[in-house]
Amino acid sequence: MSRFVTTQWLADHLDDPDIQVIDASWHMPNSGRNAHAEYVAGHVPGAIFFDLDKNADIASGLPHMLPDAETFSAMAGALGIASDKTLVVYDEAGLFSAPRAWWTFTVMGARDVKILEGGGPRWRAENRPLDTGDSVAPPATFDAKRDDDAVASFQEVLAASQSGQQILDARGAARFAGDTPEPRAGLKSGHIPHSRNLPFDTLIADGTLKPRDELEAAIRAAGIDPQKPVITSCGSGVTAAVLALALDTIGAEKVALYDGSWTEWGGRDDAPVQTGPAQ
Repeated sequence: MSRFVTTQWLADHLDDPDIQVIDASWHMPNSGRNAHAEYVAGHVPGAIFFDLDKNADIASGLPHMLPDAETFSAMAGALGIASDKTLVVYDEAGLFSAPRAWWTFTVMGARDVKILEGGGPRWRAENRPLDTGDSVAPPATFDAKRDDDAVASFQEVLAASQSGQQILDARGAARFAGDTPEPRAGLKSGHIPHSRNLPFDTLIADGTLKPRDELEAAIRAAGIDPQKPVITSCGSGVTAAVLALALDTIGAEKVALYDGSWTEWGGRDDAPVQTGPAQ
């Protein structure tokens, strides 16, 4: 079953009370873009802005970490997001942070979560209507049930690395190899020992995932067997969700996302680091 819906499908269902649209745009800290300001300037009609940084475990000290179920229920409910509706998430990069929102709501037990093909850029390119300002929805009930098996902790990733289990990193090849500095200051360069590399953007074409056979070929070429457990990682847990989405698309069943990702790993003195290409 596809995790995506088309812009035409969404246009036809905008007035459906069972559909909730969510703008989950997020940009790298050094991008110079402000996701909420862009949302206020124009967004899919009725879309609720979901701030990945604010609707998170703020106390963790790491960016956009998944909160506990009770906290998430309160956050989502206050925004008017209901767990029993079909949620359609998108972002203004095409396909970048929307998979993180897809993963978040799925892990928290939402009934049905879809991603808008092409995101905001395609919606705009087709001259479809836009709202301005903040879209406000009445408080709703989000009955969160967090799937902890889908979330990997530092200790779990460390154990997986030491035992040779599958870890797949979504960062670019230069960052993975340690040939270029991390965009976040103070982090070591390199990768989790024994992890593999598959840059997330190589799986995307025109704001959606490439065909299933191409995804599987790329994942296997990276040295990953999708029939075995896989942990996905990236810089801060956003694009790791693109890998999780691709693995889900090809039928992988045992996928966990390392929520702290390199922001946690590369900032810890007790985390071993490997450089160079995957071995």
